[in-house]
Amino acid sequence: MKKNDTDIAIIGGGLNGAASALALAREGFSVALFDAAPLETRADEGFDGRATAIAAGSRAMLRKLGVWSRVEDTIEPISDIVVSDGRVSEGASPLFLHFDHTEVGDEPFGTLVENRFLRRALYDAVAEESAIEHVAPVKVERVAYGTGWTTLHLDDGSERRARLAVACDGRRSRTARDAGVKYTGWDYGQTGIVCTVEHEKPHQGVAHEYFLPSGPFAILPLKDNRSSLVWTERADLAKAAMGLEDAAFEAEVARRFGAFLGEVTVTGPRWSYPISLSLAHEYVKPRLALVGDAAHGVHPIAGQGLNLGFKDSAALAEVLGEAVRRGEDIGDLNVLRRYERWRRFDNTAMALGMDALNRLFSNDLAPVRLARDIGIAAVGRIGPLRRIFMRQAAGMTPGLPTMMQEGRR
Repeated sequence: MKKNDTDIAIIGGGLNGAASALALAREGFSVALFDAAPLETRADEGFDGRATAIAAGSRAMLRKLGVWSRVEDTIEPISDIVVSDGRVSEGASPLFLHFDHTEVGDEPFGTLVENRFLRRALYDAVAEESAIEHVAPVKVERVAYGTGWTTLHLDDGSERRARLAVACDGRRSRTARDAGVKYTGWDYGQTGIVCTVEHEKPHQGVAHEYFLPSGPFAILPLKDNRSSLVWTERADLAKAAMGLEDAAFEAEVARRFGAFLGEVTVTGPRWSYPISLSLAHEYVKPRLALVGDAAHGVHPIAGQGLNLGFKDSAALAEVLGEAVRRGEDIGDLNVLRRYERWRRFDNTAMALGMDALNRLFSNDLAPVRLARDIGIAAVGRIGPLRRIFMRQAAGMTPGLPTMMQEGRR
């Protein structure tokens, strides 16, 4: 290897890019992480106002990567989940679904972590890992794939070589499309509005998923009598809502939030994100693998997008680590297809399941409302079915990578 060569080049320095770099370094690989955004931009608390529900497997992975201890004093466990149907200003339907975590184990369903804290923890861990070179800001203009190596052409005129390139550069990844990967997907005509509120009464660690005709309104518990709101709205109405003065915006939030936690106050800025579905036809090409949103951009209705990406990161690291122990080339297509076979079905099933949920709940047709309310009530009364949904929400699914299994290395 030449001086600036590396085993693996990761293109995209978001949450999945950083997690992938740490997971691959743990398997013994040298990693170069290329990020188009300056570190100061990523570290700015105003960069991303979202919070993530970290499932049990993702929590185990972050512990092993030395990340979890850095965010533990900022987290809020999700003890219960309440799912209900309703209309703005009319309140929730009397038929609702209640998931109690004690029914499936001692651990909470998940843990809410604000992305600003998680991002900082990941970058701090990356900075301390000698096997990772974090290069930012730099843009990868082009990737050339050859025998034994990929060559990354950077916007500063330099070149870097790696045995494998990993695309973590978001939905409909430019890196993937340049390599010939095609995508299936659609725009939902919805926008996710994200903000944080303070409220009078304690939330008791309960997450609420309140389905309104234009999309779900999620109330996710944060530390210190605060909640993160993910308000899914029709794109045209979301644009109008984002343009409201603070007092008017707060009143619209209160109309949807209700009074069960007392008076609510919007704190800090608000953000908005377009919502779409994007599924890559292939996760791998010779000397290229897709991870996270580059492989599957999903609806946020169940809050599983980042958890799916973390599973990708852990699975890819495990496959490549095993390949090295067998004496195989990590860029070989037959090796990379093991990763694709492991992750593609799970990701596609989750994406289409969330798509179906969004279509079922994001309308106000009377027969559909009746059917879904009956369905919510039925799931609530049938213990085995209810526990299946609960285990899925907690990430207690079979086939987890070793890195995501508690008690495993």
